[in-house]
Parts: sequence; structure tokens; C-alpha cells
Amino acid sequence: MRPRTAVIGSGPAGLAFARVMHRHGHPVTVLERDPARDARPPGGTLDLHEGLGQLALAKAGVLAEFQALSRPEGQAMRILDTDGTVLRDWRPGPGERANPEIDRGRLRDLLLGPLDVQWGRDVTEVVPDGRDGVLIHFADGRQETFDLVIGADGAWSRVRPALSSVTPQYTGVTMVETSLDDVDTRHPDLARLVGDGSVAVYGVNRGLVAQRNSGGHVKVYAQFRVELDRHTTPDRQTGLNQRAGQDRCADLDPADAEAVRSSLLTLFDGWAAPVLDLLRHGTTFVQRPLYTLPVSHTWDHVYGLTLLGDAAHLMPPLGAGANLALLEGAELAESIAAADPGELDEAVRAFEEKMWARADRWTKITTAGLERLVSPDPSQALALFDEVQPS
Repeated sequence: MRPRTAVIGSGPAGLAFARVMHRHGHPVTVLERDPARDARPPGGTLDLHEGLGQLALAKAGVLAEFQALSRPEGQAMRILDTDGTVLRDWRPGPGERANPEIDRGRLRDLLLGPLDVQWGRDVTEVVPDGRDGVLIHFADGRQETFDLVIGADGAWSRVRPALSSVTPQYTGVTMVETSLDDVDTRHPDLARLVGDGSVAVYGVNRGLVAQRNSGGHVKVYAQFRVELDRHTTPDRQTGLNQRAGQDRCADLDPADAEAVRSSLLTLFDGWAAPVLDLLRHGTTFVQRPLYTLPVSHTWDHVYGLTLLGDAAHLMPPLGAGANLALLEGAELAESIAAADPGELDEAVRAFEEKMWARADRWTKITTAGLERLVSPDPSQALALFDEVQPS
């Protein structure tokens, strides 16, 4: 008899796992706390790498659909100095599909496909009980037992505490996100500034990045080094809280868009006017302090339970996390589908070892990358671009 399997979380890792399991004829229950698929904005755009995210989509049988939806032109990247001088202007050549972009929402819908997600299932705790299964507790008081539970529920995973006592730690860098809509019609100068892909400007301990999504939508990310207010918690970030010795802004309510805008314009004062227009014309603002799990995060293997993606190895958002999450989900599903029932635990254990080794490498790369992108020496960001960008 096939094991009852549940994956908690309908992000890239969870959906890739469920979709590959579905392709191999193995049923899996997808549990998601959001009440519906459109309950909140899906986020920005992702670049999926040939040997990582795209490989996962091939395993899921949806690579051709991805190629039709993705934007190869979105790989373009322009770096400006704070005075607006163009320092680098890289554009992909014809047929360059190493890292095409796709909106998170489109990727989610592609992976959802035939899957039956149980929406509104808010998991509060999981309790492994050896070979008797894993008990899942829900916020509504219900409980269910599964033979195998996959925690793909992100940075603040409710599954992780059953495996590891480690919690995410603040990196010292916060991002504030805003958006521009219908940019080609309403802000043609900014549309040209951003181009088909992204534009980035780096200063002392701060940066500003704008990235084109589909449909004339542009995401703008202001990033800077700052201490969090001691009252701030991971579930409710309030204001742009900054301390002595760093750039100072008053404690602000992110819902007060004009106050946040004014604070950011002060923070980036002196930068070129077209760059600051990305903030002047932004709509709502969302604060996103960046958290990570320790490099080389592992845990003692527990029968019937494992983690994927950010739940396992939260790292800075430098293009690797979603790619790893997709590939891990696909690889774990393939391992389970190929294993005899009596070999399931060995298959999961072997997968964890492989995941830890690969995540260790990428966590080190992205952690070092964040230190260079938001640095006292802005030339570090330019040097990093030259090291990783195709010639």
C-alpha cells in the first residue's frame, strides 16, 4: 500500500513535489494555509536556471509550457552609478535561455495544473510518532495523520521545529518593495530606464533595484543596512526602524505610503532624479527584512518527516532559493516514486544528504553575495556582476 503523503505549503517546492508525484501516479495531499489561490499577491518575477529550476520543470513535464510563458528578454541587466551614469548594460543574445524570467503567479498556476490543493488548512504543529506516522495539528482544532509529511512552508515553517531548533536570523539588510503599474504608458521614461529586464544602482550600504514583470508591471526594491526595532517581530514588521550610526528614519507605518516614500527619498538623497522617480511614482510599500538560516543547516533524520526550500535552508534572495526549492521538490518526488514501500525512509534520508550538500554551497554563495551587494564599498556590487554575468 502506498504511503499517505502530505506536503505543507503551495510554494515552488511544495508544488514541484506534488506535480512530479502526480506525474508518477502517486497521490499527495497539498495543504496550504491561504484561504484561496488568489488570497494574496503572488510576488515578483523569478529567473529559472537551466540546471536547477528548468530541470525541475522538465521533471514535472511542464518545461515546454514554461518556455512559452517565460521572458528570455527579462535576463537583461543594467547597472547605474548613483549619478545615473551607465556602468554596465548587458542584454541576452538571440536564443539565450540560461535564466529566463517568469512571474511567480504564472509559475504557480503552471505547477498547480491538475493538482487539488486543500486551501485554508492552517497547520500549527506536526508531531512525528515513529512508524505510526506524523500527526498534523490545524488551527481549527482538527488533526490528521500521514505516513510522510514534507514541510515546504517557507521561512517561518511550522514543520521545522519538529526537526530543528534553529530559527531564522536577521541579516542586517531590509528591503522595501513598491510597484509601478502600466509603466510603458504612464511612465515611459522609467520604462526605458528599466528596459526589458532589470536596472540596479548601488551606493554605500544601500541599493535600488527595479525589475520588469509582465503586463507593464515593475517591482522596485530599496535595500539598505539597518537594525530592526527591538519590538519588531517576524510576523509584524512596523516601520523603517534605524539606529544610531546608521541612516536614520523615523519609525513609520508601512501603510502610510507618503511617509515611507518621504523617508526613502531622504535615505537615497543625492541620487539621480530618474532613479529617485522609481520611488516617487511607487504605489504601496511593503517592508521585507531579510532573514536567513545558518549556513550548513542540517538536522537529525526523523522517520516520516523532512523539509524543502526555505523551510530547510533560507538564504538571501539572490536568484538561487526558488531554483533550489523547485529542484528539491522534483528530486524528492522522483526518489519516493522509485522506492519500494520498505525503502521509503532510506530514500528520504539519501535525498536529505544530497540537498544539504547542494544548499550548503548556494547558501555560502548568496550570503557572500548579499554582503557585497549592500556594502560600504559600492564597487563590490559591480565586481560581483562582472563575475557572474555571461560575457
